[in-house]
Amino acid sequence: MKAFVHEGIQGIAGTYLREHKELDPKENEVRVRMKYAGVNHRDLFVLDRHALTDPPLVIGSDGAGIIELVGTAVSDFKVGDEVIINPSLRWLQKTDAPPVDFEILGLPDDGTLAKKVVISSDNIERKREHLSWEEAGVLSLAALTAYRALFTQAEVNPTDTILLPGIGGGERSRFYYYLLRR
Repeated sequence: MKAFVHEGIQGIAGTYLREHKELDPKENEVRVRMKYAGVNHRDLFVLDRHALTDPPLVIGSDGAGIIELVGTAVSDFKVGDEVIINPSLRWLQKTDAPPVDFEILGLPDDGTLAKKVVISSDNIERKREHLSWEEAGVLSLAALTAYRALFTQAEVNPTDTILLPGIGGGERSRFYYYLLRR
């Protein structure tokens, strides 16, 4: 399957759109055919954190798609269900801080910038009908991070005016341009 993979060279120079192994789900996993995957700033950091000696890594944390295969122990979802991927791996209980074994999809596990993703059924939620694929595809990490920054940390309220700068220049703009021209 096609995937956006990082390997062999630190930074963006080590990323390639290429064929990557397609996996079958284990007993409590599902395979999702991606409809939309978002790119966020975390994906830039991953390019420097992924060790050159580690296996090739599919980057990306945000995404949504349609289940195409379910593991033998999955009973809450079926083939054809439209789902949003929750990239917060192994954080299954409501706690003030993440558990010790917490990770985010896209490092160390393969992420969402691929045709298909295999993930635990604990990390998917049904896509609500009112959400477009674009909205669903960035809701889990990028949109919730923005929400938390605005409403939890900055304590913005409905009467506040918020000014948002454009993408601007620098490394982030080069990354978006690189992804768009591929």
